Amino acid sequence: MLTKDKSFYKSFLILTVTLMLEQAVVLSVNLADNLMLGNYSETALAGVAAVNQIQFILQQMVFAISNGMIVLGSQYWGQLKKEPIHKLISIGFWSALVIILLLFSYVSLFPHIAVGIFTNDRAIVAEGMSYLSIVRFSYPFFAITTVLLGGLRCVEKVKIALYVSVAALFVNCSINYVLIYGHFGFPEMGARGAAVGTLTARILECTIVALYLFCGDDVLHFRPWELFSIDLSLLKDYVKVSTPILITGLIWGCNTAMQTVVLGHLSSNAIAAHSISSTIFLFLKVTSVGCSSAASILIGKAVGQNRLDKVKEYTRTLQVLFLCVGSTLGCTMLLIRRPFLSLYAISDQTYQLTLQFMIVEAFVLLCTSYQMCMNTGVIRGGGDTRFVMIMDAFVIWGIEIPLALLTAFVWKASPLIVFMMLNCDQIIKCVPAFLYGNSYRWVRKLTK
Repeated sequence: MLTKDKSFYKSFLILTVTLMLEQAVVLSVNLADNLMLGNYSETALAGVAAVNQIQFILQQMVFAISNGMIVLGSQYWGQLKKEPIHKLISIGFWSALVIILLLFSYVSLFPHIAVGIFTNDRAIVAEGMSYLSIVRFSYPFFAITTVLLGGLRCVEKVKIALYVSVAALFVNCSINYVLIYGHFGFPEMGARGAAVGTLTARILECTIVALYLFCGDDVLHFRPWELFSIDLSLLKDYVKVSTPILITGLIWGCNTAMQTVVLGHLSSNAIAAHSISSTIFLFLKVTSVGCSSAASILIGKAVGQNRLDKVKEYTRTLQVLFLCVGSTLGCTMLLIRRPFLSLYAISDQTYQLTLQFMIVEAFVLLCTSYQMCMNTGVIRGGGDTRFVMIMDAFVIWGIEIPLALLTAFVWKASPLIVFMMLNCDQIIKCVPAFLYGNSYRWVRKLTK
């Protein structure tokens, strides 16, 4: 039976729409880069796409740090305890900076190797290195922004992220227009121009969020010097909760990067088609991401309040909502694929391959909307962070990646078949999501 709690639907809708719009605006920055670079040079587009895979791994790891804060923090928020959330922000801040330092050092010392992992085309590698030389400086700003926003999400303060993302989109698009093509007397910088736009947008985001948290927030009342206060007892709990999430993020980040590695070694058309199709796929997927994040907050809050009856009601209701969302997104992908591709100046071969990729992704959206929202939203939000890690490790590295490598390099299958194998995990993971999700063995109270 679906829940009759009207406040649940209201809270879920507000959180989902706000988080969805925020993610949509964030992805619009990447979409702007894709559209402008796609009309500038297909080689530049492919080079930036390769570097974006490095950034995706970074994002997954930083999001994992933030999500660990949210899982713990939401339960404390259910008990109306704010002090532990302050300490979680400090822990997340320093954890993110350590990861950023390691990745920044790697891409700075070995840029050719970092980009060359994803393609063996020298022209694409050169464009990627040019973009990476500037965009790497945006990594610390992105990490700090994500952690601070994670702290605010613990207490259901999500609107600031949307406002900041809109401002960043405007700045990024404006700089892209000027520097990629060399308008208004500025130099024509191509991929480097897109990197300058992204870096500027990240600095703006970080500045606004920090000022809001330290000076404008009326719930947490967090102050800058609290970043230097580490609670060792809470750190132990955080590490226990966050480590599986971090490993899961790394697994998923490497999986996504592997898609580019495999397709990039097939043909330049395949990597360009993947870059274009994945852009609109991720853009539509933001609705599922919003649903997942909202579910995590609400389920975590209910667990913190010891309301198992509400946890079960909400879980049943959320599954119906997830399936409705997934069906709508899949149909939308099919309807807009040709109008969307008309925006790109690409070869006919790339156009046809992109169309095929988008048909596959329409079905994948349905499966993703259910399994991701159940696994990373409901189950992880309920306190069980190990299940998703174990499942992802087995399905991705035990089934998906071996099948993709075999079809690509042993059986010499077409890029379409390889692409289908690279997405088969989304279908497989629906089964454990349903079985384990409806067992309620994942409910864990993590607070003290």
